[in-house]
Amino acid sequence: MTETTRSDAPSTPPFGEGTVPEGSQVARRLVDSAVESFARRGYHATTTRDISVGAGLSPAALYVHFKSKEEVLFEASRTGHRSVLDAVTEAAAGADGAVDRIQALVDSFVRIHAVHHTTCRVAQYELHALTDEHYREIAEIRRATDAVVRDMIQAGVDDGTFTVRDVPSAALAILSLGIDVARWYQPGRVDVDELTGNYVELVLAMLGAGARSS
Repeated sequence: MTETTRSDAPSTPPFGEGTVPEGSQVARRLVDSAVESFARRGYHATTTRDISVGAGLSPAALYVHFKSKEEVLFEASRTGHRSVLDAVTEAAAGADGAVDRIQALVDSFVRIHAVHHTTCRVAQYELHALTDEHYREIAEIRRATDAVVRDMIQAGVDDGTFTVRDVPSAALAILSLGIDVARWYQPGRVDVDELTGNYVELVLAMLGAGARSS
């Protein structure tokens, strides 16, 4: 999740643990309910009552834990974006060699956007509803994710592994491929392992490394 313009925007909950501060289970239920409702109805058509009732709570329960509907969206988006940044950072640190690092990054990035497609779709496509302050915080996480990918590609260019000429454009293309998975993916449509493997081959070819032999 990286592009920082506002035009960027039953399945899995928002990345499991860590969804809300202090581990509040009630607040977590509210965020999970909000994600499902935002994905189904859209942010603006979702009411605070929809979120509270969807979490099995009284209609006014949301205001005990959050100041507004927007704050719930921000919490879901922040957690989702932060989880993606942590995943790509781990991929960058956990493999040796440019090809292995890119393979690990693409596998992780695409897998997250498939397995957690509902949360990722909301986090990506409802950004316009955030306040300016909250949007800036999300944009900072997105820029950090982009920087990790750029650095990974640049290292491969510097050591001769990759031949791509425009590193920023290559990073944007890789991240855009993964982000779009959240828009169209549905369980059962394609095997996640097959999907990630295909995307790894596409990215390696795009970077000038070619398909990696198994």
